[in-house]
Amino acid sequence: MPTFTFKAMDPKGKEQAGTVEAPNQAAAIAAIKEKKWFPTSIQEAGAPAPKKSKPAKAAGGSKSSGGLLKMDLKIPTPSFMIRVKPKLLMTYTRQLATLISAGLPLMRGLQVILKQEKNPVLRDATSSVVDAIQSGSTFAEAMAQHPRVFNRLYVNMVKAGELGGVLDVVLNRLAEFMEKAQRIRNKVVSAMVYPIVVMVMALAILTFLMIVIIPKFEAIFDDLLGDAGLPFLTQMVLSVSRAFVSNVFIVFGVIIGLVFLIKMIAKTQKGGYIMDFIKLNMPIFGVLVQKTAVARFTRTLGTLMTSGVPVLQALNIVRDTAGNEVIANAVVSIHDAVKEGENMAPSIASCKVFPPMVVSMVEVGEETGELPEMLMKIADNYDDEVDNTVAGLTSIIEPLLIVFLAVMVGIIVISIFLPLISIIGQIGG
Repeated sequence: MPTFTFKAMDPKGKEQAGTVEAPNQAAAIAAIKEKKWFPTSIQEAGAPAPKKSKPAKAAGGSKSSGGLLKMDLKIPTPSFMIRVKPKLLMTYTRQLATLISAGLPLMRGLQVILKQEKNPVLRDATSSVVDAIQSGSTFAEAMAQHPRVFNRLYVNMVKAGELGGVLDVVLNRLAEFMEKAQRIRNKVVSAMVYPIVVMVMALAILTFLMIVIIPKFEAIFDDLLGDAGLPFLTQMVLSVSRAFVSNVFIVFGVIIGLVFLIKMIAKTQKGGYIMDFIKLNMPIFGVLVQKTAVARFTRTLGTLMTSGVPVLQALNIVRDTAGNEVIANAVVSIHDAVKEGENMAPSIASCKVFPPMVVSMVEVGEETGELPEMLMKIADNYDDEVDNTVAGLTSIIEPLLIVFLAVMVGIIVISIFLPLISIIGQIGG
């Protein structure tokens, strides 16, 4: 009977290695999983290692048949252009899952997608993945070579699908995960578009009034009223206008500098934590940010565990893909507690980041042995909560912005009309 050497992760997240006798590779994987281990690599003992394909060209160039040296100068792609939009990757994953579900081998499915893919980054990544698989790498290993296209969540789910023989199922789950995440993101963005447009228009109108209109009326008041006292409201508006006109470049420079400074601070670990903490505790938008973060956390963890990824490895992936430093720190605490043998629910409660309902449902899931399914239900519930919160915030923000714009414009108009009334009175007298 053949002997297989393997590497696997135990329930505590430690790597284990050994050998197992089985009639074939599928039986060997089943035997490893019976030990509650998650196999990461397996190979028949004594089998030759797969040969890597040699590069077609040397680093410096290649010689043609005629003996001339041809230089292959390739300009590197900037890092900001390497990333792929989530919507494109979602469509890519759905297409690949459909092809594999229809019975096509993995290589054939990748070649079909490669022919029709228009995005250059995805096309190059797929071509590289095909070459790596032909050289002996697994699908997950080939994808791991492109971290800016396929993140850790993607790679680990593909690895679980390969080892479990359910790659099509895992790809469908991954596509559904990305579709729901994209749907929530689109709803939040669409809800914010109208308030942002109104705010930008309001600031543009106020800037135009302060820079162009108010100075002209100030000249008129000086000519007609002379040293006569202006109303207090008019004096205040004129003072603001003069300060704004004389320091307009300084004002815009300070605004741009503050935005740049906030972005730089947010890139640091402590600064990012502080910014995310502020987002979670904002008076109006904090609830929306919290519900979105909880939905993302539970859906990511539930999807990974449903796909067969061990809980400790899944928590590590969730930590890296949380998108919020406060949630990421909480996941680290949960990971450490689970690693020590504790249940997940008490550690989630001790973080004081997640709502009590999440703690209760996780506790029920652990007691019934259906934690992955319960996590997915929590995510679905919070997706609905995000929809309701977005609708409620939109209905509140719209009238508030309209009232703000009306009040500001009204103050400027009244401040201009008060001196005009005095001028009209003098002319009539």
